[in-house]
Amino acid sequence: MKDVASRAGVGLKTVSRVVNGEPGVTTETERRVQEAIEALGFRRNDSARVLRKGRTATVGLVLEDLADPFYGPLNRAVEEVARAHGALLVNGSSAEDPDRERELALALCARRVDGLIVIPAGDDHRYLEPEMRAGVATVFVDRPAGRIDADVVLSDSFGGARQGVAHLIARGHRRIGFIGDHARIHTATERLRGYRAAMSDAGLPVDGSWVSLGSTAPERVTAAATAMLAGPAPVTALFSGNNRVTVTVVRVLAALTRPVALVGFDDFELADLLRPGVTVVAQDAAALGRVATERLFARLDGDRPAPERIELPTRLVPRGSGELPPAP
Repeated sequence: MKDVASRAGVGLKTVSRVVNGEPGVTTETERRVQEAIEALGFRRNDSARVLRKGRTATVGLVLEDLADPFYGPLNRAVEEVARAHGALLVNGSSAEDPDRERELALALCARRVDGLIVIPAGDDHRYLEPEMRAGVATVFVDRPAGRIDADVVLSDSFGGARQGVAHLIARGHRRIGFIGDHARIHTATERLRGYRAAMSDAGLPVDGSWVSLGSTAPERVTAAATAMLAGPAPVTALFSGNNRVTVTVVRVLAALTRPVALVGFDDFELADLLRPGVTVVAQDAAALGRVATERLFARLDGDRPAPERIELPTRLVPRGSGELPPAP
């Protein structure tokens, strides 16, 4: 900075103002400083700036799986909001492993991120309490934190599933199967709860063989769907609990000669181009990321209300598969 100041013929404070985008510098002076910066190859020392200001201008994002199409728009929205606030985003995948989630979150805290956005894999987040007390703003997305009070931004999994199953019932279906993710996952249990509520609203029983929770691996989902579609009284419709389950179910149904109705939770690429198009309960992943990150920066800017639970609505998108009537 001394070299830049000397070359531009200004004081250190003026160089600091230009580098940090602060007011109080004339256009001509700023031009001279910028020319000196370019000529000398000066780069701001962010480590020193952190020590002085106590902020790193970085936020961490812990996702389930960066390869999952659902998280692409969410990740991008978080990055865009962070960028608008002059912050850099650092992210990683937990692979739905609570130990890896903890390792990632604490590693980000050790690198002094200003805040964390976490899509939980585990159900006990007390390990973050010391970091939050130390000032690391933390917001959870898609699923609430376990055993601590913290801000959370969710989609209406219960209401969306209830609406999707009611849509199938309105088309005449009475035997409807549900295939979802692991029971320990908040969204899976909420969507199952919505399925049961819709069936109860219509006065319909739920046979135990019509419900399957577990891994979203294609082998497991294929076996579950095949079992529900077999026998003398198979289900006539399926509700799938997330986009990975839906894609596998679509493959299973493509091999059948009889029509089976399908509604899936989460939209996915090319769902509208299949024949029939796949009816889905769509959630706005980008809105989840955007709202969560704005909440995070509000915390960082001094907003200190009690932790909030923000629930965003879902949207039923009829495309054909959910409108098929029961096979005669």
